[in-house]
Amino acid sequence: MALSPGWRVFASFPMNHYVVLWKAVRSSGFLLFPWGHCPWRGTGSLLDPKMKAFLEENTEVTSSGSLTPEIQLRLLTPRCKFWWERADLWPLRDPYWAIYWPGGQALSRYLLDNPDVVRGKSVLDIGSGCGATAIAAKMSGAFRILANDIDPIAGMAITLNCELNQLNPFPILIKNILDLEQDKWDLVVLGDMFYDEDLADSLLQWLKNCFETHRTQVLIGDPGRPQFSGHSIQHQLHKVAEYSLPEPTRQENNGLTTSTVWQFQP
Repeated sequence: MALSPGWRVFASFPMNHYVVLWKAVRSSGFLLFPWGHCPWRGTGSLLDPKMKAFLEENTEVTSSGSLTPEIQLRLLTPRCKFWWERADLWPLRDPYWAIYWPGGQALSRYLLDNPDVVRGKSVLDIGSGCGATAIAAKMSGAFRILANDIDPIAGMAITLNCELNQLNPFPILIKNILDLEQDKWDLVVLGDMFYDEDLADSLLQWLKNCFETHRTQVLIGDPGRPQFSGHSIQHQLHKVAEYSLPEPTRQENNGLTTSTVWQFQP
């Protein structure tokens, strides 16, 4: 997307359109599917056939150019028509699920390299997007997984990506989870979520409550965005891994060169 003038703005800057969407969802309490239920929970046959066909036609299956060649994903790439189109011609919400963001790549790589972190445990993936980190958790032996995103199209993409990797789709919650009563999780993972000050503040408070109530372990993936590196959460983090990003990911992310996994320790 970094090669197209229209999509370059979308991919390189701090997700401004998504911030507006997030604030709208937060204020409205928008809920598509109740807690614990998702229409994509079973097989791909539950996907809307027309939407499934649209996603398959306008994305490419790839496992190259990322930190996790073990994981296949449907992404928007230079070989896709909409990569070269103006962003306003995309008929759905901005497709953040179609980009494998560097924070998510680092988290996924870490879970694949350190399966004991998730084996036999319950894992919540906040802002799941393409679902790669949840998929990595499943591959590494997580017992219970919930992928969370506010975009229903992300839920469909996650289901397709599970199938690509020969995994049964896990539950997907389409809801702003910050507004819900906290459930007990062994591990919460979130990548590339600290891109807006208001959202970062809300995430920090939610994660603190999660840790204090359930002693939940929290892992955060981020490539060094200023909204994260300049946030007060920095005083409560411990670096657990840092990865050099592949060249294609660097080009798509304004030349960012590394991505780091942090453990939250309030």
